[in-house]
Amino acid sequence: MPIKVLIVDDSALIRSLLTELINSQPDMTVVGVAPDPYIARDRIKALNPDVLTLDVEMPRMDGLVFLEKLMRLHPMAVVMVSSLTEKSSDITLRALELGAFDYVTKPKIDISRGLHESCHEIVDKIREAASAKIKNLVRPPAQLKVEKKNSADVVLPSLNAHIMTTEKLVIIGASTGGTEALKEVLTAMPADSPGILITQHMPAAFTSAFANRLDRLCRISVKEARDGDRVLPGHAYIAPGDRHLLLSRSGANYITQIADAPPVSRHRPSVDVLFRSAANSAGKNCIGVILTGMGDDGANGMLEMKQAGAHTIAQDEASCVVFGMPKEAIARGGVDEISSLSDIPRRIVNCLAVHGQRVIRV
Repeated sequence: MPIKVLIVDDSALIRSLLTELINSQPDMTVVGVAPDPYIARDRIKALNPDVLTLDVEMPRMDGLVFLEKLMRLHPMAVVMVSSLTEKSSDITLRALELGAFDYVTKPKIDISRGLHESCHEIVDKIREAASAKIKNLVRPPAQLKVEKKNSADVVLPSLNAHIMTTEKLVIIGASTGGTEALKEVLTAMPADSPGILITQHMPAAFTSAFANRLDRLCRISVKEARDGDRVLPGHAYIAPGDRHLLLSRSGANYITQIADAPPVSRHRPSVDVLFRSAANSAGKNCIGVILTGMGDDGANGMLEMKQAGAHTIAQDEASCVVFGMPKEAIARGGVDEISSLSDIPRRIVNCLAVHGQRVIRV
């Protein structure tokens, strides 16, 4: 049976374009459209769709109000459709907190061309959403047909670094479902944690808002990384959207490096790039963590971290929204231990204690 999709958007053009893209796929069909949440409510009851695409800013009823009511009364897979603005970034992040599966971004100009260029992303997320268990849990990852992908070689070579410092770092990669997973991990980390570097797949307009939101919630400081930031204990640095984040060294200090190199594993920022840079620059002084996400970005990089002496942790299937990235990292032999999301902060702290770094217990 094809995946049944209901499109909710106040723009007739967006409704028409999304209908065309979705109906071009052999495994999905648009069963209906709605220009506002009130009409959407009636069509959900009548059509029983598998996935809802929902505009962020809706007439007659705020999109977040509608989503909150929907997830409370009729939980279902929802993919948000968002514009790349600071305001919509905050709304979209809140939507993910309320239970939306993921989001896609509306192009600012040439909407038709932009949506067609994003077709692969849109339909992949609909497929993943259709097979996800709502409220955060397990589904079998789809086997996706993807184009030839760059490796981290396009950004930096793999090195056998001789690490002289003993300062510890935590390196984290995540994608679909990662915004909430990262919130759970970072809010549990003690104020004297080692420096933390994070790549979360996210567009440029979203990462600053995401970092600010986490900074308000965490005992550690959280910021969007800038080129040349010194990596300090008690601080987390999030890769800026559409740019790679790398760990580098300046004398005895760790610093962040921001690169505009080509996408790797179809992503910029790429987890593979961050993980390789950590293997090169910190080796056994790292703890690598791979969280929920679609695809395989980070799987090769985590293996490189392990081979460089880092301790590596993967989120388990039962607590993942999408088990793709952790599953691939495990399959390629790059994972030392598998842990539930709720236990990952404790596992990080215990690993640091074993390796001689003093941190307050979570």
